Amino acid sequence: MITCENLVKIYKTNEIEVMALQGLNLHVKQGEMMAIIGNSGSGKSTLLNMLGGLDRPSAGRLAINGIDMLKLTDQELSRYKRETVGFVWQNKARNLIPYLTARENVEIPMLLHDRKKKRERAAGLLEAVGLGHRIHNRLEELSGGEQQRVAIAISLANRPKLLLADEPTGALDTRTSAQVMELLRRLNAELGLTIVIVTHDLDLAKQVERVVEIRDGRTSSEMIRRADEMESVEMYAGDGESGDTHIEYAVMDRAGRIQVPEHYLEAVGAKNADKVLLRLEDDKIVLLPARREHPGEM
Repeated sequence: MITCENLVKIYKTNEIEVMALQGLNLHVKQGEMMAIIGNSGSGKSTLLNMLGGLDRPSAGRLAINGIDMLKLTDQELSRYKRETVGFVWQNKARNLIPYLTARENVEIPMLLHDRKKKRERAAGLLEAVGLGHRIHNRLEELSGGEQQRVAIAISLANRPKLLLADEPTGALDTRTSAQVMELLRRLNAELGLTIVIVTHDLDLAKQVERVVEIRDGRTSSEMIRRADEMESVEMYAGDGESGDTHIEYAVMDRAGRIQVPEHYLEAVGAKNADKVLLRLEDDKIVLLPARREHPGEM
């Protein structure tokens, strides 16, 4: 569904260039539900905008559902946003119009459709997200979780193949967040919908099979949910475990470059070092902080 290869995005403001993406690589399978995490400024929001057709890459390759995003005309890009991708935003103002009912909000993306058909589809979508009984309620009469369910129904109105969710539970309490995530999992399973969730919340992200971390504009690591048969495998210390549910792997590009997780560098006293010592010991690569072996040695 998604192929990013050496993806680069450069923003220019007042003669200053900011490199938001620096050769990012990412592959997402058709029908997969995965999460992207990263600190503020890591590039995850920039990537989300690229996937949604809200911004164009500066260089590299970006293909979504077989579409080369770098070659689209403005008209083709508008069609892509209407027909291929759906959005769920954390900010409700980007999803919903407060003075309309739930059904009227869901009908908005279908303005050009037959009136009867769009009403039937809006009602069907609200039923699918568990709000069939709230179809005529205005947004002020709905809870935060119900409003986010309306937003999800809106995102599905034009039958997208890819759903992008930006902090979909950021404004919700724990119980409601769990309900929204369960809904997304059900839509993923029943509709075969590819879902990419962007979040800073690792606990939320680890509710899906695969989590990709972005750091400094590149994919840094991937966390893959443990398979049942892996539970009994003995792991030696420092194997890259991430909690009890996922195993963390560093991502290596074709040139053999990886980003070492900060907590590993801190553990060996090399967080602020500009070089490290690598040694090959048996079948393992060992990383050590660089240090002077003799006085005056560089």
